Amino acid sequence: MRRSRPPAPTPVPFSPQAARAHRDGLGLTPEQVVRAMAAHGVRLLPGHLTGWESGELHPSEQELIVLARALWCPAAELMGAPPASLRDFRVARELTAAQTAARIGMGPRGYATAELTGRWTGDPEQSAALAEVLGLTLRELVVQVCGAGEELDQRLRQCVEGRWQAQLSAVAALVPVPRQSLAEVLAALPAEYRVTSHWGAGSWGAQGPGAAGPAAEEPAVPRLDRFWALLAVQDTGGIPV
Repeated sequence: MRRSRPPAPTPVPFSPQAARAHRDGLGLTPEQVVRAMAAHGVRLLPGHLTGWESGELHPSEQELIVLARALWCPAAELMGAPPASLRDFRVARELTAAQTAARIGMGPRGYATAELTGRWTGDPEQSAALAEVLGLTLRELVVQVCGAGEELDQRLRQCVEGRWQAQLSAVAALVPVPRQSLAEVLAALPAEYRVTSHWGAGSWGAQGPGAAGPAAEEPAVPRLDRFWALLAVQDTGGIPV
């Protein structure tokens, strides 16, 4: 029985136009660029570079990082789009997977699996270290890297509709900031988001006890947006929101 192969990683984002513009801006020929790349350990023919610039070929992540160094620009400027995955954020910082894993205290295999599957399994300490190493904001870490935006929003809804204290540990597992900061934010949310259907009818309105109350409406400002705004003025352990 054959073992199923892991899915191949998607190509690293790359902008042929940006690469050509940076080369032209420096007044370099393809031959000069590939010589500079050879000095960084990547040996290619000039035709590879022109193939990248035409869009016919696509660089690997190592080739992209070395090309950025040869063109004296950040790798992110050659990617053509904002980072959208853990791998993209890492490449934008010009780090290998092994370097990133070592810096955050995670095994290389575990980190590689996180990139390949898109599921982050690091503990809060590793998550905080990842944010520092890759220059992530908390929102990028939680929503884009960890893919936990929907779960966090559900937890915030439960904070509003029930007891926020019951959700503190679950939210702390998703957002690696001091627990006291989270407690203050979660305590403030219920006062800002009252669910209409939870209010008694009696003396609060003309409806009788058996009348159906108005349906609860989604808040004008999404809970997640308000959560990040409130957290921005708290101690986040040095990680920007």
